[in-house]
Amino acid sequence: MATVEYRGATRHYAGTSSPAVDNLDLRIRDGECMVLVGPSGCGKSTALRMLAGLEAVDGGEIRIGGADVTHAEPKERDIAMVFQNYALYPHMTVRQNIAFHLRVAKMGTREIEHRVSEAARMLELEPYLDRRPDKLSGGQRQRVAMGRAIIRRPRVFCMDEPLSNLDAKLRVQTRTQIASLQRRLGVTTVYVTHDQVEAMTMGDRVAILKDGRLQQCDTPRTVFDRPRNLFVAGFIGSPAMNLIPLYAQDWSVEFGGTRIGLTPAQRAAASSREITIGVRPEGLRVVGAAQGRRVVIEMVEELGSDNYLYTSADGNSARPIVVRSGTREIPSRGTTIGLRLHRADIHLFDSLTGERLPD
Repeated sequence: MATVEYRGATRHYAGTSSPAVDNLDLRIRDGECMVLVGPSGCGKSTALRMLAGLEAVDGGEIRIGGADVTHAEPKERDIAMVFQNYALYPHMTVRQNIAFHLRVAKMGTREIEHRVSEAARMLELEPYLDRRPDKLSGGQRQRVAMGRAIIRRPRVFCMDEPLSNLDAKLRVQTRTQIASLQRRLGVTTVYVTHDQVEAMTMGDRVAILKDGRLQQCDTPRTVFDRPRNLFVAGFIGSPAMNLIPLYAQDWSVEFGGTRIGLTPAQRAAASSREITIGVRPEGLRVVGAAQGRRVVIEMVEELGSDNYLYTSADGNSARPIVVRSGTREIPSRGTTIGLRLHRADIHLFDSLTGERLPD
């Protein structure tokens, strides 16, 4: 087990105008599960591969357990990698796949058998030890890949979107198993995903990247409750936070009859009077059409206990306002309703810089 540190780490591919990873500063604590999340092309997998030694570091440094490994070979870093495509040997059984790296290291047969049995028990793979990968389901194959990583007892686990090939139900089940296993083993883990729900479920902390730059790193709850900028606000949460651009007349903004005055600190931080209100679907309530912001219901997403109304204002269906409705009496599509804000659930952002205004 060990800490992991990115210190100004940069990776710049030839022929590109901007770095894939740009001056990344990030410290991962011993035993922590850190999730790197962001849209495709944000640099998260590149950052992970830099840590594993599979990508060069063009600037800055990377440390594991305090030691500089920036230019160390992958085999010198004591890292176990779990890939998206499992990377199992098709001609070997589950037992042989799990034991492969220990056999290469010429470990004793008795110790190998003990470790294989221990890993198989943890991952509920004991009935499948003599099967080959083509006789396993996707979830079982991913658990074999996990077993091969666990058996090495590395200082750091690197996981690159290990669940993206699984169907939705199996993904939920397997991520629960991985999260439970990581906490039980206490191994420092860097986990990459594009799925923000997965990130919020699994991470002790979440690091959100965009265009190679770190946007925010904090606990899932803090990232959800206090997003640092418009990108994080719109990316974290399912459905996403509603972001409504408004103009601050007399340093106050108005939505659906609710007027929010900007504090002196917010006025000082704002670069202009272009302000964006952020409010999550649960921060809105449905009222009569004459009592709030008039919107038309374009679509209803019924999920049982929670239902989401996708509404448009002023005929602009390209920028829907989503509201959560817990009632079983759901207004039908095409109905005009009113929306009001819960004042405690409002976030304010500078529309030009994208930065959060102080509370």
